[in-house]
Amino acid sequence: MTEHAALCLRTEDYHTAGEPFRIVTDGLPAIPGDTVGARRMNAIANVNGVDRVRELLCNEPRGHADMYGGFITPADDDGADFGVLFWHKDGFSTACGHGTIALGVWAVETGRVPSDPDGDTEVRIDVPSGRVVARVTQRAGVIESVTFRNVASHVIARSVPVQTSRGDVLVDLSFSGAIYASLDASTVGLSVTPSFYTELIAIGREVKWLLNDSPLAQHAADPRLSGVYGTILFDDLGAAASGPHQRNVTVFADGEVDRSPCGSGTGARVALLADDGTLGEGETLTHDSIVGTRFTAGYERVADTAGEPRRVIPEVTGTAFKTGEHLFTLDERDALGTGFVLR
Repeated sequence: MTEHAALCLRTEDYHTAGEPFRIVTDGLPAIPGDTVGARRMNAIANVNGVDRVRELLCNEPRGHADMYGGFITPADDDGADFGVLFWHKDGFSTACGHGTIALGVWAVETGRVPSDPDGDTEVRIDVPSGRVVARVTQRAGVIESVTFRNVASHVIARSVPVQTSRGDVLVDLSFSGAIYASLDASTVGLSVTPSFYTELIAIGREVKWLLNDSPLAQHAADPRLSGVYGTILFDDLGAAASGPHQRNVTVFADGEVDRSPCGSGTGARVALLADDGTLGEGETLTHDSIVGTRFTAGYERVADTAGEPRRVIPEVTGTAFKTGEHLFTLDERDALGTGFVLR
């Protein structure tokens, strides 16, 4: 730690299908709260300067407008290995599938969770939306894949009319740890390719904010999960023998772009596709990203409960790779402080 350092933070960085995930391993201030959900609210309130740490790691010159990461916390109880607060440039999210996959790899590679070198190891993680699992598959001590098992997910509404700058559109809403709006990219004259990157961000951002405060975006059981987290724009690429093939880009928070096929967003798509029969039980959704990376996904049905929507447990498979280790400092003399965002 340098003489003038006001903050000193160690991180281990991963990417999951191209999307970054920065794990803080040392230097994080204490985050009060009895549960991960309560800690998230205290982090949002910047108790003990925690939100300042998020800003430092997300903002330039140490991060960028699409940075993502997590703070490791205690679990809610002995049933999980640890907890996590997911963060991005605009705050703290309620769910993150690509981050859960990265955390599974990190927990096994670092030995935080003892693992089977020739089989499956379940890493149980408490997140603000509930308890999730990263099932890490190894062969001869090498990680081959990670399957993210999400919280129970369901359809909220179909064909919700939204008036946008690109015309009137119909949007589907579903929940998979967070609330997502799904929109067929072709209905607004776009496709999920890098050449339409700017236009995809604009319409995704627009749809999110037009629906964010609507009654449909209010979570019935936990108001902390309310609001549209992201807009999923998708291309239907037809069907393979194993099931449907789609490509998507998720525009989340305030205009951030997920480079991966989006883990919890894939869960939100699975809920919709299972509900209308496009994705049958035992079939696989092949889900590609805007940069050509891939997740595969299926689901397990949850027994119907009177008065509740039909629910499924999405299982999303991908993997993550370590990209580096960092020691970040903030010099108290630095006029830029925790940095800036310039898209």
